[in-house]
Formats: sequence, structure tokens, C-alpha cells
Amino acid sequence: MLYKIAGQFKTTYRADQALYPIREDAWLLGVILVLAWIVFPLTASEFAFQTLLIPVLIYSLAALGLNILTGYAGQLSLGTGAFMGVGAYACYKMVTIFPEMNLIAALLLSGVFSAMVGVVFGLPSLRIKGFYLAIATLAAQFFLIWLFEKWAWLYNYNASGAIQVPNIDLFGVAAAGPLASSVTQYYVILAMVTVITMVVINITRGNQGRIWKATRDMDIAAELIGINLMRSKLMAFAVSSYIVGVAGAMFVFLWRGAAEPNLFDIELSFRVLFIAIIGGLGSILGNYLGAILIVALPVVLNIVPEWLGLDIKSATLEHLNIMIVGTLIVGFLILEPHGLAQLWRLAREKLILWPFPHEGRQ
Repeated sequence: MLYKIAGQFKTTYRADQALYPIREDAWLLGVILVLAWIVFPLTASEFAFQTLLIPVLIYSLAALGLNILTGYAGQLSLGTGAFMGVGAYACYKMVTIFPEMNLIAALLLSGVFSAMVGVVFGLPSLRIKGFYLAIATLAAQFFLIWLFEKWAWLYNYNASGAIQVPNIDLFGVAAAGPLASSVTQYYVILAMVTVITMVVINITRGNQGRIWKATRDMDIAAELIGINLMRSKLMAFAVSSYIVGVAGAMFVFLWRGAAEPNLFDIELSFRVLFIAIIGGLGSILGNYLGAILIVALPVVLNIVPEWLGLDIKSATLEHLNIMIVGTLIVGFLILEPHGLAQLWRLAREKLILWPFPHEGRQ
């Protein structure tokens, strides 16, 4: 058996509720961390960093923030891209006003501004929900993009209307700006994504996570048993917007290098939403699986035709990518609403039972 659970006894409630009750799960996580922290940085090319590794981590973090709001708390949002923009512009203003500010501190503080904006636009969730709340967050998306364009103070009155990331050192090493290397930026992103993911895992497995799930499943029943719906929903908007804001700051400072307001348009919001849906709402692992699929798909579509000797125009490949993503979303919604995370759970169960037949299990 690949998953040898025989002999792994649990004698305490703490052991039964452990994050990885099966030893093989912890080993698998260890292998993934070794690949992420050691193997990939030593073997990956500049192309791999810029097109796969860095965007996968950033999109995973943004989807994680959205998943807290939609997957765990049940509050629909179509304004993820704009909240990422709030984090990016807040980080830009902090590093220009306080040039000596530590980059990690600036990235983390940028999420605070995004959280405050998220709470403001989350107030309608106290009276409306479902489709109407989605429309309210969509209004926030368009309003914030308009604000990024018209409020010249945000981009320091630059004639182009864009923000340009300056050279920023972190512990004596260039970590952001034109002089920064992709390996350094990758390690900064990986460290922050790892820490935030660990914090979110603990939050969702704790009391606050159970409150969000109760609010998502039936808010009226949750209120009847003493849950403060206003606090629950606004907390979900705050935590979600904070993580999304940090992801937006890293999106510009540790990957793009520059940004215009239209970078945070509705297309970015939908891309993050697609990652959460395909990966699996209400799942931590699903955010990473969905990001890997969405980010890697256009890369694969560009590489495979070259290997096969086919001459396909880039516009055709872009349309093909959109068609495949749309098909995957519809397919997952119909066949497996819980996304790639559920497929992994099913595969894991089969690995635990292998080589015994799955049909015999009651």
C-alpha cells in the first residue's frame, strides 16, 4: 500500500484532530517543501520563474483570500482584482513616502489598507446576499479602478498614470525593482505565501473557521445559536481583503515591476475566481492546484505546438486557452463542484485502500 495507515494508532483527541493524522501526508508535504525551497530555485530557468513559479504562488495567495470569503464564509465577490490594486497602490505610496521602509513590512501593511476598503464594501453583506452581493462587489471593482485612474496622488502625478517599482533592497540584497533577480523575488514570495497559508489553515480549523462555515451553510440558524452575523461577515471581508491586498502588492512589486489601473480590471477578478472554482471552494489545497492549472495551461498550449511542429498563431492559442478554461469551469461545476481538491481526496482514499477493491467499502 502506498498509504500504509495500518499501525498508525491515535490515542488522544489531539492526535485525532492533527493537521496530518496520516504520516504519509506529512511526508508528501515535506517533499513538496523540499521541491519548492531547494530543487526549483537551483534548477529553474528565468523563463520558469517568470511564467510559472512566481505567478502560481501569487495567484494561489489571491485565490486563498477569495476562498476565505466565498468558500468558507459564503459571501460572493467579484471585486478581487480591485482589492489587489488597493494593496499594490498602498505599497507603492508607502515605499515612496518612506524609502527606508522594509519591503516585507510594506507588503504586509499594504494588506491593512485593502482590509479597510474591503470592510467598507462588505457592509452591504449585512442586508443582501447571493447575486445582489456579487453586484455590489462588482460596483466596488469599477469604482476602485476609476479611482486608480483619476486620483493622481496614488501614482505620484506620473504623466503616464502608471506606477513604477523602484529598486528596493532587503537585507542588503535587491528584492524589488529592475535590479532584483527572479530567485530573490521567488524566495520572498514563497516565504510570505508559506507563512500566510499556515496562519489561514489555523484560522479555518479553529473557532473562527467554524463560525464562517455556519454562516455559509445557514446564516439564520447560525444567528439563532448566538453567532454575530455582522462580525462574522465583516471579519471574512477583512481577512479576505487583507490576503488579497498582500497578493496584489506582490503581484506588482515582486513580479510585474510596473502597473497601470487596467491591470486590476474585471478580467483579473474573474481569473482569481476561476482558480478558486476549479481548485475547489472551501479548500486550502485547491487554491494551489487551481493556480497551477490556470497558469500552466497557456504555457503548455504555447510549447506543445512547437514540439509537434505546428504553426499556430498566438491569437488562436489565446482563444483556445479561453475555450479550455471555460469548458473546465462548466465541467467542474457539473461533474465535480468541489474541484481538483475533491479529486485529490478521492485519489487519496483509493491509495489508502489499494490494492483492495473500493466497492467493498460501506
